[in-house]
Order: sequence, then structure tokens, then C-alpha cells
Amino acid sequence: MRIKSRWSKKGKTHTIEEIAGAVAFINWRIAGNCLLSLENNDFQTDTHEQRLKIISEFLIFTIHMIDRMTIENFDGNERVRFITELVTKTAKHLEDNKRDLIGPGDYRDAFIQLLNDRISEYSEFSYDEKDGPSFPMKRFFGDKVAEVMGEKNQKWVADQVIEIEVRDIMSHLRKSVPNLFK
Repeated sequence: MRIKSRWSKKGKTHTIEEIAGAVAFINWRIAGNCLLSLENNDFQTDTHEQRLKIISEFLIFTIHMIDRMTIENFDGNERVRFITELVTKTAKHLEDNKRDLIGPGDYRDAFIQLLNDRISEYSEFSYDEKDGPSFPMKRFFGDKVAEVMGEKNQKWVADQVIEIEVRDIMSHLRKSVPNLFK
């Protein structure tokens, strides 16, 4: 997957909100690509709603990884601004797609509630700058995706997420996110 991760005007300073908006778009692309990867590896999805629930789990995990990766770039106030904007823009991408595919509804609040629940759970797991998320964190994430996938795919999808998808997520984030802070 190709992701544009460089600003077109070199030397221009970008606001925290601009950076967060660009990262939110990258997050959306990564989550969509992970869903396609699952489907291309014969994990069956049945409805648009199910696909968007799977994407939601990927978005949340990736937001948490972005927060862990970028924490050193900000003071406390800046971090709050960055994460707030990242979540707001990500929720907007999801809400727009849900409205297009499922129909009218208040999807943003449900996503943010799920995000808050998951972030609280992910924060219990360790993360290493070099190695990324701990195996228990990856296992937890894989289990959450498996729950959404349904019974037919539950046995193997968590392994796919742990072994392949998390590695790809981290690879894309490590290549793209630091460039946006330059």
C-alpha cells in the first residue's frame, strides 16, 4: 500500500491539528487495507456493517499505536490537542462511510465510546519503541477482531491479525508518521 506521508511544501511549519488530520487519513487507509488483506486471505465478511466494525477495531488499535509512538513529540497540552483532533477526524471518516453504506445515524458517539473503552484496555499492555506492541496486546486486538468476524473465522483470524496485520500496521506507521513531524 502506498501512503503519501510528506508535506508538499518543504520547510513550512504545520499545526498540530494539520498533522493530526494527515495522520487520521493515513489511519483510515491502513484500516481499510487491513480489512482488504483479511478478505484477500479468505476471511469472509458478510455486510457493510460488519466490515465497518472490523475497520473500527483497526482504527482504534492504530490510534493507540500512534499515541504511543508520538508521545515524545508533545507536551501534555499538545498531546491532548493532537489526540483529540486525530480521534475527531478519524471518527468523521468512519461516520461518513457508515452514513454512505448503512444510512443515517449517530455513529460518531458510539465509535468514541468504543474507542475510550478499548484505549483503557490497551493501556494495560506494554509497548516498546523498538519492538512495538507486546504479544498480549496483539492477542487482545486479534481477539477483538475475531469477535466481530463471526464464528466461521474466529479460529484463525486472531492469528492473522497478530502475525501479519499488526506487523503491517507498525511498518506503515513507522514509515509515514515521523515524516509528518518534519
